[in-house]
Amino acid sequence: MRRTVASASLLLLLAGCATRPIAPGPATPPPPPGKPVAPPPPRIVGAALFALKGEMTQGTLLRGTAPAGTALLLLDGKPVRMAPDGSFIIGFNRDAPDHALLEARLQDGRLLQAPLTITKRAWDISNLSTLPMGTSPSPAFQKLRSGELAQIAAARALNADSDGWRQTFIYPTTGRISTLFGSQRIYKGGVEGAYHGGMDIARPTGTPALAPADGVVALATDHPFSLEGNLVMIDHGFGLMSAIMHLSRIDVKAGEHIRQGQVIGLVGATGRATGPHLHWGLTWQGARIDPLLVTGPMPGAAPAH
Repeated sequence: MRRTVASASLLLLLAGCATRPIAPGPATPPPPPGKPVAPPPPRIVGAALFALKGEMTQGTLLRGTAPAGTALLLLDGKPVRMAPDGSFIIGFNRDAPDHALLEARLQDGRLLQAPLTITKRAWDISNLSTLPMGTSPSPAFQKLRSGELAQIAAARALNADSDGWRQTFIYPTTGRISTLFGSQRIYKGGVEGAYHGGMDIARPTGTPALAPADGVVALATDHPFSLEGNLVMIDHGFGLMSAIMHLSRIDVKAGEHIRQGQVIGLVGATGRATGPHLHWGLTWQGARIDPLLVTGPMPGAAPAH
């Protein structure tokens, strides 16, 4: 009888131990509903991943292809337009800083960053220490000039649909290069004049001026501008634009689609020009580009300083 009572007591004790609740540990609070998940950290990659082609220097135009799956392409935080096949162009101004950042945000949220090193160039600088820069423009000229600049700005903002940017550019004319891109004068007192934003090619009046690539005429002046003279601006697409200046005659109209090599006018000396020549300026989204880096050396032409 004692053994039975003892056994029963032991069973009750074990049962009590088995059913005793275990104190839970500290619970991890769930994330607040709707809180966005942090994106993965950026991944640093080489410029080769973007297949960049061109000289990585000031005043350059580079062509590339975005990595597969790129949803957004950025240069120094600003969007860069991409073609459906991922092709794109980017440019760096004459005074671009040493470094730039090319980024590709992929569709899965990853961010690829390619730091770019931009080499400096030695520009053609003329020191005219005894020559003053000149007088200030008159109010009448300033009023006239403001209207001309407004037309140029409107032309640059058109953003035409053209694939001319994909082509290998040609020179609008060939001859002696009388002034290089980026050249500049320093006047008396160290005052810096504006640098030359294009290249000048000396040719006789009446020489045909050709379209460097396909595009849409963004501006064809109906009268000579004070500085540019008779001016034709061609939108090659994707922010790349040509400006052909000092023409003696214009043969195209605004809005006209033109082909590479088409005659757009004749060389002249209109506007601020000391002799007949063609000024060719190239810009990408406002950044001034050296035509020599886009077309390569002109056959048989020796630059003159």
